[in-house]
Amino acid sequence: PYHLTHHKSLGVDGLDTDLPTALEAFFLDSILGKAFFCTFQILFYALRPMMVYQVPFSQLHLFNILAQVLFDYLLVKHAGMNALIYLIASSFLAGSLHPCAGHFIAEHYLFNAPSPAKPPTSAAVPLPETFSYYGPLNLLTYNVGLHNEHHDFPAVPWTRLPALHEMAQEFYADLPRHESWTWVIWQFIWDKEVGLWCRVKRREGGRKVGSGVPEENAKVM
Repeated sequence: PYHLTHHKSLGVDGLDTDLPTALEAFFLDSILGKAFFCTFQILFYALRPMMVYQVPFSQLHLFNILAQVLFDYLLVKHAGMNALIYLIASSFLAGSLHPCAGHFIAEHYLFNAPSPAKPPTSAAVPLPETFSYYGPLNLLTYNVGLHNEHHDFPAVPWTRLPALHEMAQEFYADLPRHESWTWVIWQFIWDKEVGLWCRVKRREGGRKVGSGVPEENAKVM
């Protein structure tokens, strides 16, 4: 439900758990802080949602936990503890200082955010808040780089996102994009003008998905 709420409530404070908290943005606003965030960002994404709001525990959660515990038990029994350690370590490394992990930052962070020194060129043109990447690493990441396409049509499976892009090229060709996820990580850490606060943020709108609250009562007003 957290990811579905991210789609329904993109940038809404208190609902979109993809947004760094004010505490993160304050304490990690330095080169070392951003390097720490990039190194452990998979843990931030795993733990932050529960700190923002809690989803009611359901039978699906219980089945999920039981399935994972059973799988891990069978894996250790038949392949040894090293197999489980390998899966945990590879998951951490893939979400750390790894080129593929650049997508976490590339998707919604602003690298040319307006400031008093750089005001927006036109108030009539909204700031872009989602960015795509069309490079070869999409082959390893289920086309997650086609992120504008994913947000426009979240029900389209990842296998069909390239076809969607081809069908609607005129809508995506001129949008800002990233050419390298490795460069995204490098620039995010070293550029003093880029940080965890470089996000489009809203005070109102959106709704929780799977919150156990009727939709008409789940909207943030």
